[in-house]
Amino acid sequence: MSVSTGRPGRRPTIKEVAAAAGVSTAAVSQAFNHKGRLSEATRRRILDAALELGWSPNAPAAALRNARTRSLALVVRRPTDVLGSDPHFSELITGIEGELAPRGYGLLLHLVSGHREEYALYERLAAEGRVDGAVLTDARDADARPALLARLGLPAVLLGAPDGTAVVPRVGLRDQGAGIAEAVAHLLALGHRRVAYVSGPPELEHTRVRRTAFEQALREAGLRPFAVLPTDFSERHAVGATEALLAAAERPTALVYANDSMAVCGIGTAQRAGLAVPRDVSVVGYDNLPLGSWLHPRLTTVDQQVQRVGAAAARTLLALCGEPVEETGVDGRPRLVVRESTGPAPPGGGATGAAAG
Repeated sequence: MSVSTGRPGRRPTIKEVAAAAGVSTAAVSQAFNHKGRLSEATRRRILDAALELGWSPNAPAAALRNARTRSLALVVRRPTDVLGSDPHFSELITGIEGELAPRGYGLLLHLVSGHREEYALYERLAAEGRVDGAVLTDARDADARPALLARLGLPAVLLGAPDGTAVVPRVGLRDQGAGIAEAVAHLLALGHRRVAYVSGPPELEHTRVRRTAFEQALREAGLRPFAVLPTDFSERHAVGATEALLAAAERPTALVYANDSMAVCGIGTAQRAGLAVPRDVSVVGYDNLPLGSWLHPRLTTVDQQVQRVGAAAARTLLALCGEPVEETGVDGRPRLVVRESTGPAPPGGGATGAAAG
């Protein structure tokens, strides 16, 4: 390997080492700090390039960078009112904190409104050395965050079904569409044929996966969705979608929601319209949060083990940060939990309804 540092007497830079070794500057730091998951061949190539260039880490700066903050970031891209009203994140944080607190780590929660704000926040957190790693929520189609965090050299885990191709580790239950398919099968067995789905934001990976599972389950039964209405998970959108569905001349007999919070809004909206759940309309949620068992009627929902996923994500991230933690994932897939909010289709509910909107 033959490299040049440029001007004589000038101290080489980490960027020059990275260029000579064909890696990122984050990989150079990992090689010298004995962190990350570099192959031995890559580590050796980096060290050889640094030796030939005469580069070594600045000791005071390296010490400052290597000082652990014992803080991990959880960045949530949601409106503040949605976060405050959605117990999903309380369950997730409970699972994460259950692993962090005993090890002296804290969780730094940030709310952002858009992707640019989120990306800028990660860059600032990495530049200022404020956190040791980050939990990425809501896997998205064409998700740019894993590559960004890898470039910044900030350990991260992504909440989503493992796929074996991720830039950063993914933690979650496999087969995200299985719970929705099971919910549809349950409703069909009860005689429902006019079934609508109130989904989440279209850009989220699980929105696409679950909508596909919903439509396929109905198609296999020779049916089409009554409607599929996307929302931002907010109460306003959940109520508005439910009101629109129930105002149809021939309304749906069953409503499936992308989370339990929206399902609770749906039950309340139906009851305010003078309908009884499940006599007039059946309701299915998604998450299996504690509030579902406190309602009357108790909520039929899909269990995706939110706390367990949060705990597994925390363990994986702690291991990436160098803590002696066993990386144990979560097994199984989402499962339907049948309670009292679903029942037989009302008289006349077996007729096929409108096509998907």
